[in-house]
Amino acid sequence: MKTYQAGKFDIAVIGAGHAGIEAALAASRLGCSTLIFTINMDAVGNCPCNPSIGGTAKGHLVREIDALGGEMGKTADECFLQMRMLNRGKGPAVHSLRAQIDRLKYASVMKHKLELQDNLQLRQAEIVDIMQTEDEEYPWQITTQMGAEFLLKKVIIATGTYLGGRIFVGEVSYEGGPDGTFAATKFGQSLRNLGLPLRRFKTGTPARVLRSSIDFSELDEQHGDEPPEPFSFETENMGDNKVVCHISWTNENTKNIILENIHRSPLYGGMIEGIGPRYCPSLEDKIMRFPDKERHQLFIEPCGENTEEMYLQGMSSSLPEEVQLKFYHTIKGLQNAVVMRPAYAIEYDCVDPLSMWATLEFKDFKGLYGAGQFNGSSGYEEAAAQGLVAGINAALAVKGKEPLILERSGSYIGTLIDDLITKGANEPYRMMTSRSEYRLVLRQDNADKRLTPIGREIGLVTNERWERFTLKQKLIEEELERINHTTLTLTETLNNILVSRETSPVSTGISLADLLRRPQISYKDLESVDVSRPQLPKSVFEQAEIEIKYAGYIKKQLDRVEQVQRMQEKELPADIDYKEITGLRLEAQEKLNKIKPRNIAQASRISGVSPADISVLVIWITSNRHKKGGEC
Repeated sequence: MKTYQAGKFDIAVIGAGHAGIEAALAASRLGCSTLIFTINMDAVGNCPCNPSIGGTAKGHLVREIDALGGEMGKTADECFLQMRMLNRGKGPAVHSLRAQIDRLKYASVMKHKLELQDNLQLRQAEIVDIMQTEDEEYPWQITTQMGAEFLLKKVIIATGTYLGGRIFVGEVSYEGGPDGTFAATKFGQSLRNLGLPLRRFKTGTPARVLRSSIDFSELDEQHGDEPPEPFSFETENMGDNKVVCHISWTNENTKNIILENIHRSPLYGGMIEGIGPRYCPSLEDKIMRFPDKERHQLFIEPCGENTEEMYLQGMSSSLPEEVQLKFYHTIKGLQNAVVMRPAYAIEYDCVDPLSMWATLEFKDFKGLYGAGQFNGSSGYEEAAAQGLVAGINAALAVKGKEPLILERSGSYIGTLIDDLITKGANEPYRMMTSRSEYRLVLRQDNADKRLTPIGREIGLVTNERWERFTLKQKLIEEELERINHTTLTLTETLNNILVSRETSPVSTGISLADLLRRPQISYKDLESVDVSRPQLPKSVFEQAEIEIKYAGYIKKQLDRVEQVQRMQEKELPADIDYKEITGLRLEAQEKLNKIKPRNIAQASRISGVSPADISVLVIWITSNRHKKGGEC
């Protein structure tokens, strides 16, 4: 292949999905000349699986991305069809926002934002080769299928499911990317030649059916919240929900058809080698794993305002097309459904994230970063979060600044990355609230309080946004002060409110804070008797109420955070050979040498490193510090 020199850039991002978009926007906004490649210009920002953003724990990630200065939340707000806050019946720690979006509009808006961004060029090209150079300033070179060579200071790989992509529908199998696009077939071999530890994962996408072929009279309706709540802390006017979603269920006939044809599933027939997601399995996988379950829920969701495609959430499958038609037609409301796009499984190359630092830079390849599904995760939100961190760190490295390392005690993004780089991913990693031991202090409502100061320090938060943020925090503090120093007088109205909420009446005046600590009582309940209440935004009242109600639990978690931070201060040298530390078990030595944890806290989370091993490390650090006059 004849090649030619096409230019020099600070940073190149390979892939323009959710990870690539956030990486490219962050890097360019921080002043780096950035180039982002997509294998197909029409696939930029595509949502090839579900037409939604957010969900349980994923909504936390979107809020955190926004708080740091990322773009996903703003664009989701611009393109939403329906907004719902999930888990409202539970505590605030697990409240998570989910948006049904217009997927074509979302992709179009994101693409346009890339096109308009200063310091950023968007190009359609398949990258086929990557190599290290001997140039100290531009140590990386990538080559396109057309022979264009680019010299770069940093490279971020965000290939999603395109890398070595292979589609499976029953006995049919072929090279391909999501939604009928081309796969990236040569780049994977180049990465293997470079020495990256690649492996195969698998995911699936449900079918799309024609709206007019669905009998909605047989389906349960699922409405959005009114008024809809935005993802972005900057969004002011959301407008109204535009669509209704619907719910149906599989049945015994559905199950029987799948069992009769399970031998034709590439997942069970041995054709698929890649490991699939445990927490988002295909329908046939659900049937096989839970044979005693009588039915499985599915959600029927619109893909956009100007399309008749309806998405069958919870119904991914790799069974043959004719089998899919049979079992869809057993489901209430879908008896006459016309399938516009059959479900399929896709297998792809990704990397072992244990080979990365917390910055998402590869340990053995300085200046090379990974993000998104390439790192072994699943989901748009997990991808975008990693892309943002990779883009920020690549830009900071170009500028010679200290890297951004988000701790798991301060964010879900930190938890996500810490899990990947310390525990690895034996299957596509999905964020869940249960993965965080600090979820009461890492709520989605206070993501701005936790992360906007970091985004400001980095340079991604504008002056205008910072002023709004500081005003909001001031109002919250003032409201907390008012709550703690306000006493409501005893009145018949007050006691009627308390009795109606099934909590004890009072015999004297009572502190507003004490009333709000009662689980049955909310701010809204006391509106008519709280005469000194100021006019404030809903978000201010929300955070103040949570801080009051859960003060004791929050304090306990903050105490735990302080303990972990003390462990994080016990840093471990990057060049240490753990085989030389007497007392460590062999498994611990191997794991520690592979992962190279930054500190004792991170070492304690590595699978295979026991509490006894941690004690040995603490003693070793203390001994070394004394030997070196206080330095380790």
